[in-house]
Amino acid sequence: MSVASQSLMDNVTYEDLYHRWEQGNWSAYDIDFSGDKAGWDGLSDVQRRSAMWIYSMFFYGEDRVADTLAPYITAAPTEEQSYFLATQQVDEVRHSVFFHRFFKEVIGVGGDSIQQTLASTLPQLNWGYRGIFDRLDVMAEELHKDRSLPKYAQAITLYHLIVEGSLAQPGQHFIEDFFASEETMPGFSDGIANVSRDEQRHIGFGVKVLSELLREGAPGAEECRAAVVELLREVLPYGPAVFNPPNMDREYTECYGFTLEDIFAFGLKLIRQRWRTIGYPIEEMPPGVFPFDPEMDERTVAERQVKLMMGGILGSSDGVPQSSPELQRLYFDVIERVVNPKAANGSRLVYQWRFTDAEPWHLVIDNGSTHAEPGEAPNPNLVLEASWADFIATGKPDSNPLKMVLRRRLRPRGSVRELARMRKVFPR
Repeated sequence: MSVASQSLMDNVTYEDLYHRWEQGNWSAYDIDFSGDKAGWDGLSDVQRRSAMWIYSMFFYGEDRVADTLAPYITAAPTEEQSYFLATQQVDEVRHSVFFHRFFKEVIGVGGDSIQQTLASTLPQLNWGYRGIFDRLDVMAEELHKDRSLPKYAQAITLYHLIVEGSLAQPGQHFIEDFFASEETMPGFSDGIANVSRDEQRHIGFGVKVLSELLREGAPGAEECRAAVVELLREVLPYGPAVFNPPNMDREYTECYGFTLEDIFAFGLKLIRQRWRTIGYPIEEMPPGVFPFDPEMDERTVAERQVKLMMGGILGSSDGVPQSSPELQRLYFDVIERVVNPKAANGSRLVYQWRFTDAEPWHLVIDNGSTHAEPGEAPNPNLVLEASWADFIATGKPDSNPLKMVLRRRLRPRGSVRELARMRKVFPR
């Protein structure tokens, strides 16, 4: 951790974070929605459909994090952290009540109970979103049984850095700006501003906790770092797909004045800043955790991610991924980044992919250098035959490559030894 980052985190105390909570308390039932109905009716059809999509994710997310926070409170290693997490659970419940009221009184969907209103959000939740929040449910169960510091570090990473810091805040930022400038839904604007202040406080807590757990020389720091890396490898593939709009319709964000690239770039900027403040910048993490050039600017990374998402490559396996030369190049750039060159043990490795419906590609790992190129390579160590769609499916976090081999959807050609080594070259 840099001296500046350490000083910044040391100057933020858990007592201060608790004090800010007391000072910032607000009531979900004091929000006045009487002027919001006219503003809602004045939105275009696509704006209302987009709002249902975005607000459903917020509402469902607030409820899920409220329900899963209790094990965090009991697993916290200090009373100060435990007390703050208790305030956070109150915040998340209040956010859920706020969104329940908004859905019921302004949008006119749901029912008298929060459970009924939550049920109305379920059709809006996509593959990426469900993957993240299903993992949050599992994490709560794991933390209930395992209160070790590495598991706690994983839990804080998932909750505070990914769910709140990487997913909720970027969408919140643009929606809040739009309605604050339009002044058409004053009640919603007041409430979402309160929610945003709460989330900033929560994220600050997560950054402080991780800065202490991962700090070089701290007891168990190496184990905590390894646990965080394991968690990031597992869940980050779901992240970009959270912002995949229904039917990949860009109007869902552009009708509010921002693009998918804006969301992705803003989110990546926050990710880089926070891990740097924690003292574990992404460029120091093992290969493949964040599969892009750490020197590349956020906008360029965002543009690439959106192209891969719109091409059906990032996201669920339901669609048919496109295989244009540009998309193949972009995806194999990702493949290059996820390789663990140490697994080659200094030897030269060549992997050849042959696709039944797309151009072949190969990957060369040689003396620490990794590069992918189109076409056939001489004397490959391993050849993998598949359709382009099945190849893309092997990279999904919910895939089972062994089952695909048994079903002949993925057909490796080479020694069992090379196939075993490939699993180390491409850690998951």
